[in-house]
Amino acid sequence: MSKLPNTTDLTDNLPSREDIRRRVRERRGKAPVGDKVPGPTPNPASNLLIADITMRFGTYLLRGGVEKLLLTNRYGKETAENIVENRSMLKTVSAVALAKAASKSKVASVVLGTGIVGKVLYDRSKSRRANKRQGDAQLLGRAYEDG
Repeated sequence: MSKLPNTTDLTDNLPSREDIRRRVRERRGKAPVGDKVPGPTPNPASNLLIADITMRFGTYLLRGGVEKLLLTNRYGKETAENIVENRSMLKTVSAVALAKAASKSKVASVVLGTGIVGKVLYDRSKSRRANKRQGDAQLLGRAYEDG
């Protein structure tokens, strides 16, 4: 059986808290080494805003494309575009709010995921029951035909 290392041996090479605090104070407010701020502008706040807007816009386009793709197979291209474009503001805001809550909390993501899986399973069982009833009606109709 191997012996666990002594924790004091692991921390001997680390700088003290005072040394870390001193280094942070020295670097506070200074640009990265080389005075080069990555991004299109020299202002890091503007770069962050530009990156946020770009990512949100890209996500919006990607989501719309995926939604249209999923609907196109069943309804055709034109109808799928109309479905996506004519969605109510309430449904859009609800979807965004649920996604935001799920991304911020593990509990919310588990609850949302469970709800989605439950809805899919319910819809599949409902369609199976409807198909079964339709098949039964056809068979019973044939059984009682005059002939």
